[in-house]
Amino acid sequence: MKRSGILFVLSAPSGAGKTTLCDNIRRSKDFIYSISCTTRAPRRGEEQGKDYDFIQPAEFQQRVERGYFLEHATVHGNRYGTPLQAVKEALAGGSDILLDIDVQGAEQIRSNGDELIRASLVDVFLMPPTFEELEKRLRKRATDDEATIERRLAAARGEMKHWREYRYVILSASMEEDLNKFRAVISAERYRTGRLTLDEF
Repeated sequence: MKRSGILFVLSAPSGAGKTTLCDNIRRSKDFIYSISCTTRAPRRGEEQGKDYDFIQPAEFQQRVERGYFLEHATVHGNRYGTPLQAVKEALAGGSDILLDIDVQGAEQIRSNGDELIRASLVDVFLMPPTFEELEKRLRKRATDDEATIERRLAAARGEMKHWREYRYVILSASMEEDLNKFRAVISAERYRTGRLTLDEF
């Protein structure tokens, strides 16, 4: 039995637990985690080429003009993009990919005209249990100043309105519950008959 690759897209407002969920999924050896490009500075503990490909704004713009990205967006004043060719090669080889992107990027991928991209797409929105809990999580991680927190909260209100555009939604709870729910989505999609090819009997 052979299976085509799946492009899992995970979106969530800042502070909803998306990074933690992605970090847990990355531990699976049968999953490729796409490394995005960004113009923002590395945060404490982040590594070049492991967490992101950190590049200068001028280089990012040059890549946009060359058609280098599957999707790209400006989020909280910084630019992010997903390399297209690496994604297509992995999918064509039957590998599953996880993209950690915002609602702008997810919309660009849904609108992509490439048949391989469209057929492989499975988009998931991670929804915080309440807006108050989201604010609590943002303040607890203590990585941003007050102005940044307020900007992220304002953006989150807009992002959360897009949840119905996704094929799946996960209401965030504990780290373990979020992981189990996402794994259930992965399992279901991997056994869809439209993705499978069997040798003739």
